[in-house]
Amino acid sequence: MTTLQPTAAMEPRSAPPPARPDRRRWTGWGFLGPFVAVFALVFLAPIAYSLYLSLFREQLIGGTTFVGLDNYTQALQDQRFWDSLGRVALFLAVQVPVMLGIALLVALALDSGRLYGRDFFRITIFLPYAVPAVVATLMWGFMYGTRYGLVGDINGALGVTLPDPLSPDLVLASIGNIVTWEFTGYNMLIFYSALRVVPNSLYEAAEIDGAGQFRVITAIKLPAIRGALVIATIFSVIGSFQLFNEPNILRQLARNAITTDYTPNFYTYSLSFNGQQQNYSATVALVMGVITMVIAYLVQLRGMRKGA
Repeated sequence: MTTLQPTAAMEPRSAPPPARPDRRRWTGWGFLGPFVAVFALVFLAPIAYSLYLSLFREQLIGGTTFVGLDNYTQALQDQRFWDSLGRVALFLAVQVPVMLGIALLVALALDSGRLYGRDFFRITIFLPYAVPAVVATLMWGFMYGTRYGLVGDINGALGVTLPDPLSPDLVLASIGNIVTWEFTGYNMLIFYSALRVVPNSLYEAAEIDGAGQFRVITAIKLPAIRGALVIATIFSVIGSFQLFNEPNILRQLARNAITTDYTPNFYTYSLSFNGQQQNYSATVALVMGVITMVIAYLVQLRGMRKGA
């Protein structure tokens, strides 16, 4: 009679060890936590506080009172707000294409390899971006002066009368000139960096096909830096709607041309610090933020759409 020997399959299985908490799951939150905290503190909290302020109104009788959406209704009917918005919209429509066009031409010239002293020109064109906006505005404001500035010196030396750059009809163009001088180098660097990573094989194929320089630009370079063009345009759109430093500083030289509601940001600043209307100022700022966000998003959709 044969005795069966127990096998491994017949032996009772031991219970699995208790599950341990997966520490790796919390490692990511450990790295992400500081960013989330700072993001909530410097971005989400101010927006939430502005939303809170926009729902109230400080009155002479009754103090701070909850008014719901009345501040938003007032902002949408505020002609001063819409005038300032139209002014920066005109600024955007003229200044941004000019600035980006100059930056693109300079980037293409630097990338062509036919420009002598390329490094010198690249640094020289980028240098104005390193100048603080306040310093740049003061410098150009001095040159715009018709009494003691460069324009005044030219008038005296040549016996002519040049148009006043700080007059009500020309001050917006003068601000556009300052902004263009400041940010052309910045956008040039974006375009130039994008051009430097275009594969050389594309240029070699175009040379074999006998494509000229213009054809290379339109068929290879511009499509290759399309993303950079969209990013630069979005940044420029946002910057135009945030226009503040230049009109605020030049107002000391041109009070008749630049009012406290010259741009939406300037209007918001004046309401808060000069008019002591923090609640309505927060409302105008939020409305302007939504408008800027919508337009920037539409620019992104249009720029990244296939076949555009």
